[in-house]
Amino acid sequence: MKGSLIIVGFFILGCLSGLFNIVPGEECSDISFYALCALMFCVGLSIGNDSQTIKNFRSLNPRLVMLPIMTIVGTLAGTALASIVVPNRSIAECMAVGSGFGYYSLSSIFITEYKGAELGTIALLSNIMREIITLVAAPVLVKIFGNLAPISSGGATTMDTTLPIITRYSGQEFVVISIFHGFVVDFSVPFLVTFFCSI
Repeated sequence: MKGSLIIVGFFILGCLSGLFNIVPGEECSDISFYALCALMFCVGLSIGNDSQTIKNFRSLNPRLVMLPIMTIVGTLAGTALASIVVPNRSIAECMAVGSGFGYYSLSSIFITEYKGAELGTIALLSNIMREIITLVAAPVLVKIFGNLAPISSGGATTMDTTLPIITRYSGQEFVVISIFHGFVVDFSVPFLVTFFCSI
């Protein structure tokens, strides 16, 4: 939990730095890309040093292949239900926002182009919140719902930004399913977002 709070603290520090122009935004996008690359290198290094990873992949339960599909179905069902209490937004618009699955950079751009800046901003904030909730709540999710819960909660982010937290709290044996889950959900984002935006 302490590690998650530190990550969120750095996120808030970044927001404040951007708000007060302490660090120019153009430079920061390059820095964040290289930081993500370094993070992925470290995750890859830890996976490569673990001889059990390939064995875990071979012994993976075939039913776990359904996890990304259930994440997609569950998210879309949740956003469809949320549209009941969200005024002035159609079911399709709410499902378009949910179809970002935490991939805020891509989904918010698509939604802004199709539906305007207001819904694009809502998509950006809701998908950032999905990632932050996964980062902060991963230990609680594992404790209450089991090791797969933070993977499903992380959506498209489980093969990059939330992978270290998932690895830490769910265990090294869930790295392969987490990467597979993130890849499948990530791949679905442009198709689902544009589909729901065009309805």
